[in-house]
Amino acid sequence: MTGRPRRTIVVATRNEHKLAELGEILAGVDLVPLPAEVELPPEDGNTFAANALGKARAAREQTGLAAIADDSGIAAAGLGGRPGVRSARYAGEDATDEENLALLLEEVAATADRSVAYVCAIAFVAEDGAETVREGRCEGTLAEQPRGTGGFGYDPAFVPSDLNDGRTMAELSAAEKHAISHRGRAARAIAPIVAVAE
Repeated sequence: MTGRPRRTIVVATRNEHKLAELGEILAGVDLVPLPAEVELPPEDGNTFAANALGKARAAREQTGLAAIADDSGIAAAGLGGRPGVRSARYAGEDATDEENLALLLEEVAATADRSVAYVCAIAFVAEDGAETVREGRCEGTLAEQPRGTGGFGYDPAFVPSDLNDGRTMAELSAAEKHAISHRGRAARAIAPIVAVAE
């Protein structure tokens, strides 16, 4: 008995960390990296969903394959939801993860509220152009100092509320992180749609 053919989906990112995370979460499909010649639109949307959809649409139009894209970031309650959609370039267009995190730690330290949330929107555009968006959230608090060597971005200072043991995302195993992360939750929400073979 033969199973249904596996679906090939292009992932609209050049971030190796995101590609690896999605590959671990989305079983049953073949994820391929974004070809070098594909041009993605600027992430200038006002929402994570708008940015994710823009990237997924561009990847599908230029490759002919079904495409998946995400946009994610961190929202600090004490900063009115910043950095939000500007999380990847909070300290400047070419800022490193460390520079972005340092700026957020400095700004949150000046507020009375260390509550933060990771937010992820994942957009899927099928071969026929049908579009689906799902969102995932992970609530937490911002540690005063970075800890841990795993993860990326703001993970070394993000203490998830789900575990109640004080560890940062960067101190969790990959399995622990996927179980509660914003990207993991969004990916699991969209997985049934992504896995359906054409």
